[in-house]
Amino acid sequence: MVWEGLMSVLTIESLLYMVIGVAIGIIFGAIPGLTANMAVALCLPLTYKMTPVLGISTLIALYVGGISGGLISAVLLNIPGTPASVASTFDGAPLARKGEAGKALGVAICSSFAGTMLSIGALVFIAPSLARAALRFGPYEFFAISLFSLTLLGTMISDSVLKGITAAVFGVCASLVGMAPIGGVMRFTFGFNEVATGFSILPVLIGLFAISEIFNMAISPPTSERVEVYDYHIKGFGFSLAEAKSQIGNFLRSALIGIGIGILPGIGGGTSNIVAYSVAKQQSKHPEKFGTGIIDGVVASETANNASIGGALIPLLTLGIPGDTVTAILLGGLMIHGISPGPLLFKNQAALVYGIFFALVIATFVMLLLEYFGMRLFVKVLTVPQYILLPIIIVLCCVGTFGVNHRMFDVWVSLLFGIIGFAMTKLEFPIPPMLLGFILGPIVEVNLIRGLMYSQGDVTAFIKSPIAAAFHLVSVLAVIFTVRRDLKKRRAKEEVSAADLK
Repeated sequence: MVWEGLMSVLTIESLLYMVIGVAIGIIFGAIPGLTANMAVALCLPLTYKMTPVLGISTLIALYVGGISGGLISAVLLNIPGTPASVASTFDGAPLARKGEAGKALGVAICSSFAGTMLSIGALVFIAPSLARAALRFGPYEFFAISLFSLTLLGTMISDSVLKGITAAVFGVCASLVGMAPIGGVMRFTFGFNEVATGFSILPVLIGLFAISEIFNMAISPPTSERVEVYDYHIKGFGFSLAEAKSQIGNFLRSALIGIGIGILPGIGGGTSNIVAYSVAKQQSKHPEKFGTGIIDGVVASETANNASIGGALIPLLTLGIPGDTVTAILLGGLMIHGISPGPLLFKNQAALVYGIFFALVIATFVMLLLEYFGMRLFVKVLTVPQYILLPIIIVLCCVGTFGVNHRMFDVWVSLLFGIIGFAMTKLEFPIPPMLLGFILGPIVEVNLIRGLMYSQGDVTAFIKSPIAAAFHLVSVLAVIFTVRRDLKKRRAKEEVSAADLK
C-alpha cells in the first residue's frame, strides 16, 4: 500500500500539478487579502475532473503554498499575507528595515519547511493509531465529536460565544435544505426543484470564502500609494550554522505548539503563530529584544503556523472533522471526489492515505525550492493592483461554480452565500463555524437519529458512552470558559469607559 501510494503521486502529471498548486498558493498567501482559504476554494472546481489522488494532491499543494506564502509580505511589506503570518511581521519586518531582509526570508523559509516536515511526521505516526481507535466509535461518539467540533470552533474563533454558536447553527440549518438523509422528506425547498438535493458544497465554499472576500476588498477605499517592498539579498539561506543550532529548542517547542493547536478543531495557524511567538518571548533570556528584529520571533511564528498543517489533517483524515478552515474546504474536496474521511478511510483506501502523506512531503520540498529560487517573481506579484486581480478572480469563481454541474443555479447559490458571508463579516459573525456547521450538519443529524433508533428514544444513551460523555463535558466547559472570558472583557471595557468619564 505504501509503494502504491508513492507511485500514485510520482507521475509527471501529479508533480506538475503540485508545482503549479504550490506556486498559486504562495501567490495567494503573499498578496494581502488573498488567503489560502480563497486559493483552495477557488481552485476546487478545477480538480473536479481529476482522479481523487491527483485532485487531493493539488489541493494539498495549494494549502502548503498558501500557508507559507504569507511570510513574503510579512517580511517585505510588514503586512501579513495570511492570518497565519501575523506574528511573522513582529520581527521579520524589523529585520528587513535593518537591511537584513534576506536573512529574515531565509529563516522564515527554512522554518516553514522544517515545521511542515515535522508535522507530517506527527500525522504519519498519530493518524493511523487514532483511526484504529476511532473504528470502535458508534453514533453516540460521532454525534458527540461533531457537536464538540461545532462548539469549540464557535466559541474559540469568535470574540462572542453567542455569535460563534449562532453562525454554527445557521450552517447546520443551511445543510437541512433538501431531502432528509433518513426518511426522504423534502424540507425548506419552497417549491424550487433545484433545491431538492440541497445546496452543493462547492458553491457554498466559493461563496463564503471567495465571493465574500471579493466584496470586502471591493468596498475598501482605493489607494494610489505605490507598494514599497524592502530590498533583499539572500546569500545561502541567510543565517549561520551556529544561529540554526541556537534555535533548535525554539523550533521544537513552536512545532509542538503548532501541531497541538492544529489538532484542535477550527483553530489552526491563525492562532498557533501568535501563541508560539508569545511562548518564545516568555521563555527567552532576552524578551526585550523581541519586536526589534531577531530571528527567534520569525522561527517561532513560521514553524508553528506550518506545523499546524499536519496537525489539522489528523482529525480530518481520522474522524472526518477539519482542524482548521482550509481543511474544512479540503473536506468538501474529498466529498466531491467521493471520499469519506474517517477511520474506515485507513482501512478501505490505505493507498490513497499514503498518497496524501507523500503528496504533503513533495509539496513541502517544492515550496522550499520555489520560495528560495522564485522569490523575485513572487515579490513582483505583490505590486499587482487589486483592480486587475478582482475581476479575474470573480470570473474564475463563476466559471468554476458553473462547470461542476453545468447549472446557473449554482452560480446564484455562490452569489447568495457570498452576500451572506459578506454580511456576516460586517456584523462580526465568524464564517468558519458556519461552514463547519454546513458540513457537519448531516453527520450530526444522521448520528442523532441512529442513536435514538438504537436506544429506542432514550436520550440518556448519548451520555452513557464514556467517550461521548467526555466530549460533551469538554463542549460544556468550552462554552463556560468562553462566556467567562467575554464577561471579563466586558467588565474591563466598562472600567476603562468609567475611568475616561472621570
